[in-house]
Amino acid sequence: MHTSLLRFGLLFLLSCNAVPMAQAQGFREWLEEARQASRQPAATPPALPAGARALRDVAYGSDPRQRFDVYLPARTRNAPAPGAPVLLFVHGGGWENGNKDNPGVVEDKAAYWLPKGYILVSTNYRMRPDTAPLDQARDVARALAKVQQLAPQWDADPSRVVLIGHSAGAHLAALVGASSALWREAGAGKPRGVVSLDSGALDVPDLMRRPRIPKLYHRAFGGNPDDWIAASPHHQLTGEAVPMLIVCSTRRPDACPQGRALAGKAAKLGVRMEVLPQDLSHREINRELGEISSYTKAVDGFIRSLVR
Repeated sequence: MHTSLLRFGLLFLLSCNAVPMAQAQGFREWLEEARQASRQPAATPPALPAGARALRDVAYGSDPRQRFDVYLPARTRNAPAPGAPVLLFVHGGGWENGNKDNPGVVEDKAAYWLPKGYILVSTNYRMRPDTAPLDQARDVARALAKVQQLAPQWDADPSRVVLIGHSAGAHLAALVGASSALWREAGAGKPRGVVSLDSGALDVPDLMRRPRIPKLYHRAFGGNPDDWIAASPHHQLTGEAVPMLIVCSTRRPDACPQGRALAGKAAKLGVRMEVLPQDLSHREINRELGEISSYTKAVDGFIRSLVR
């Protein structure tokens, strides 16, 4: 089966919760094959705007999964002076699947932000079953530190980095943004902010105590309430948290209520946090970011307010 089709199928199943009844072993085999395919690099690199350049598999740790790709804008006469802002993207996949160049991760975001002079970085991280979400967030913080270290080589400003994540990646980005301990322990400077794209795990203890939740949450967070608290952006949020934009799908029952609850706590702490509900599916919130729309314009406006 073609790798891109497997990737698409897996991401659709994960993002839409649209898995049909598996009435045959063949479906289970297909699903596992799709999961395996989603973890592999794309056979064809993501399409980029004319003149843009890619630096692939930059290491931020010793594990082969601790790598990120850097997408640099074309050099033009009107290019911005050294000090370009950086968008650091964290892919989704249920904390156990996905890759930094999966469909929908890079193309539209690069097409929109690279011509504006931004640098886009898309990072991998270690995943389940061997790496718990808190350690995945530590990987994201390590990637942030490495991006800041290398930024001058790309004519970028290490102090103007914004984290963006989708789904599981949105949870990880929000956790790093909520907990100053994570980026400090990694040796990173404070990021400018976070854009969280439709996380369903902003309040992990609340999520895990619900009577019926998808099994992927049990595989991700386990059964220890102390681990839930340690990996919960809501519970780790302090007055040192960075500004956040919480994008949430109104088609899901959990994302917007969790986002509003987090924003309510942030307001009491004096932390800037905005909630942006969208009538888009979980998958569309990621894949349509960068397309010309009021949605992209709103996210771009928030990012510009952080890096100007």
